[in-house]
Amino acid sequence: MKKVLLKVLSLVVLLVLVSGCLQSQSAEKATMVVKDLAGREVAVPKNVERVVAAGPGALRIIVYLNATDIVVGVEDFEKQHPGGRPYIIAHPELKELPSIGPGGPGKLPDLEALIELKPDVIFMTYVDAKTAQDIQEKTGIPVVVLSYGELTSFEDEKLFESLELAGKILKKEDRAREVIDFIKSVQGNLLKRTENAESPSVYVGGLGYRGAHGIESTKAKYPPFVVLRAKNVADELGEGHKFIDKEKLLEWDPDYIFIDEGGLKLVLDDYRKNPEFYESLKAVKNGNVYGVLPYNYYSTNIGTAMADAYFIGKVLYPERFEDVDPAQKANEIYEFLVGRPVYEELARQFGGFKKIDLSTEEAENSLPTSP
Repeated sequence: MKKVLLKVLSLVVLLVLVSGCLQSQSAEKATMVVKDLAGREVAVPKNVERVVAAGPGALRIIVYLNATDIVVGVEDFEKQHPGGRPYIIAHPELKELPSIGPGGPGKLPDLEALIELKPDVIFMTYVDAKTAQDIQEKTGIPVVVLSYGELTSFEDEKLFESLELAGKILKKEDRAREVIDFIKSVQGNLLKRTENAESPSVYVGGLGYRGAHGIESTKAKYPPFVVLRAKNVADELGEGHKFIDKEKLLEWDPDYIFIDEGGLKLVLDDYRKNPEFYESLKAVKNGNVYGVLPYNYYSTNIGTAMADAYFIGKVLYPERFEDVDPAQKANEIYEFLVGRPVYEELARQFGGFKKIDLSTEEAENSLPTSP
C-alpha cells in the first residue's frame, strides 16, 4: 500500500512539474498584438526582457520610460558621440553595450548584430512600414515603429502615443503617463506665465538638422517660442525646419536672436568672415543675442526644449519669470526625464544659458553638433 501511495505521490509531483514547465514555456511564448506608429499590427511578447532602440530619438524614449536595464545593445552613434544628449550623458553605461550598427539619420541597424543579441523587441524611429517589416522578416524579431510627430509644441499626439505604446509593451504604463503629464504640466505652466504678454520679435538660428548649421538654420513654430507666445519672425514661412537667406534675417531684423549652441561655432566662424552683416542687426547692436542648448541632437531633445523655453522666457519676460533659475529648472527637468541633473555637463560642452557677444566669443570653445 505504501509503495502504491509513493508512486501516486511521485506521479502527482511529476505532473505538477511538467505542468509548471509547460505554463512557463507558454508564458514565454505568449504574445499580444499592438499597432505601431507606422500603422502596422505587430505581435510582441507579453513579457519583454531584452530590447534595442534604433534611429534618431528611439533610445531617448526608452530612457524616459526608465527601461535602460533591459537595453542590450546601442548604435555606434551613441557610443562615439555621447555629448549633447541628456539621456546618454545620464546613462554612460549604455555606451558599453554591444553595437547594433552605425546609427545616424537614414542608417539602418546591422541585422546580424540584432540576430546575435536576440532582443525581444526592436524599437525604431524614422522608418517607413515597408522597411520595418523587412527588418522584422529578416531577423525574426518584432519591430515596433515609434514617432516624435511634428513637435510644433511640446504636446504632440504622436509622441504621446509612442510613449504609451512603448510603455504598454514594457509594462511601464504608469511611467509613460507620468512623462506625458509632466510634459503637459510644463507646457501649461509656460502658457500661463505668458498669458496676455506683449512679445518682442524673436529669431532662433544655428538649429541642428541632419548636421550642424549656421545662423540661416531656423524653425517656424519653434516649440519654445510657441509655448512662450513669442513673435517668431520665421513663422511667416509656415511650419517646420527652414533654411533662409541671410538677407531675409536683415529684412526681419528681430529684437532678439537666440543661437542654438550646437551651431554656435559655425555662426562665430561666419561672423569672423562677415562681421558687417551681423553688426547691422538690431539684436546684435543692442546686445540681445543669447545662447540656448541644442534643441535637435539625434532628433528633438524634449527636455532641452523645455529647459530652453524657461531661459528664453526669463530673457523675454523677466518679471513673469522672476522666480525661475533657468539652470536649476533645467536640472529639475533632466532629473525627472533621464534620472540625473545634467545641465552643468551640457553647459560645459556647449556654453549653457548666456548672453553672447559675437565679437568676443571664442569659436573654439563651442563644440560642433551632430544630427
